[in-house]
Amino acid sequence: MKRTGFVYFMSNSHNNVLYVGVTNNLLRRVAEHKAKINKGFTYKYNCDKLVYFEEYALVVDAIAREKQIKNWKREWKNELIKKDNPDWNDLSETIGVTEELIRSTKEYYQGIAGQARNDGSDSQSLNTNR
Repeated sequence: MKRTGFVYFMSNSHNNVLYVGVTNNLLRRVAEHKAKINKGFTYKYNCDKLVYFEEYALVVDAIAREKQIKNWKREWKNELIKKDNPDWNDLSETIGVTEELIRSTKEYYQGIAGQARNDGSDSQSLNTNR
């Protein structure tokens, strides 16, 4: 089974912070960044703008490219972005990320978190049959 992969760059509104990532589902992953699902680097530095991406037929090729790019100087990454996106526009809408998708992504993860908190381990949810 072939799985496609993507290398992508997220930036903040001032374009002074850059995150390089890899995923097998760019639409979902960008929506997760915009919904602030993971409280990591992109959350901390407000990187919610997709400024660059490359698609690969195999996810292993995308992973290799991500590792290569992460070793680059920032200037080289900037040049790569400027080649296809000189104004550093948010490309999210061009791949299909909508406000509705971001909202539903956030709701989905909130639901998962709610299920995890309601796993029956608290004393109120135990059936004691007294």
